[in-house]
Amino acid sequence: MTKEPFTAGAASTDIIKHSVSIAGHRTSVSLERKFWELFKKSAKRQDLSVNELITKIDATRQGNLSSAIRLFVLEEFLGKKPEQR
Repeated sequence: MTKEPFTAGAASTDIIKHSVSIAGHRTSVSLERKFWELFKKSAKRQDLSVNELITKIDATRQGNLSSAIRLFVLEEFLGKKPEQR
C-alpha cells in the first residue's frame, strides 16, 4: 500500500455526504474528504466498486456506517489484515 503524506487542512477535513447503495437501498454516509479518497482507492485496489465494499463493511459492522468505514480505512492504513479486524 502506498502511503500518502498526511496533510491536515480545510480541504481534507470537510465532511461530505455521499449517496451509496447497500443491498439495493439508497442511504448516505458522511465522511471527511480524505477518508473518502482513501476508501475509493481501497475499493479500486480490491477490484470492487465503492458500493460493493460498503456492502461488505455493512454486513459486519456493529455501529454507525460512517464510523465503520473510517475504521476500515484506518485499519488498512495501519496494515491490519482482514483476520485481525
